[in-house]
Amino acid sequence: MGYLLPAEYVQYGLTAETTDNWVTMASALMEAYCRRPSLMVTQYVERVRLTAGAQTARLSYRPLAAAAGATSALVGVNVRYGRPRRGELPDPYREQIAWAFSVPGSWNALDVASVDVNETTAELTFPINFLGLNYNEVEVTYTSGLVTIPDAVKVACVQIVKNAQATPAMNVKSSRIDTMQMQYFSGSLIDAQVQLLLRPYVAERLG
Repeated sequence: MGYLLPAEYVQYGLTAETTDNWVTMASALMEAYCRRPSLMVTQYVERVRLTAGAQTARLSYRPLAAAAGATSALVGVNVRYGRPRRGELPDPYREQIAWAFSVPGSWNALDVASVDVNETTAELTFPINFLGLNYNEVEVTYTSGLVTIPDAVKVACVQIVKNAQATPAMNVKSSRIDTMQMQYFSGSLIDAQVQLLLRPYVAERLG
């Protein structure tokens, strides 16, 4: 999708003659740079291994945002007590008790209301179970993205279009912009200013 409407082209510094394919190209490059299918609210499923002794995890996509009609960005949370890795067995006695009452490695649904959520940083804090043990792996289904497109994203889109139009090797009069050509020049099209504008939306721990 294009992150700038045709009616906004002139308002944000493009010429009235700018064709939609330039904005479509710039929008696709922004999504590729941020490593996400869309900057708008989208549902993701992510499995995270928790650090020994910690009950927090940070998700890859942020900011968290509830989908239309939902009250929370968290859709579902599954947790489990997988076999600990080397050096992650602080209390073997309690671990043996836990394994006696549950199948090691089995997933259990957790009430999303019991998870503390920081929507800005996408950090989750999980409760401790009745045995006082920490979970060591979680699978989170959640929604993240933009409910409305902010000015920063629109300005980034415009800047990419201007960078592309200013690149001599590109034919700005062409009625079709070749995707491979744009990918080849993406390093120069997404300059330091664009990177700064898109920094809050770049996925972490991926790639």
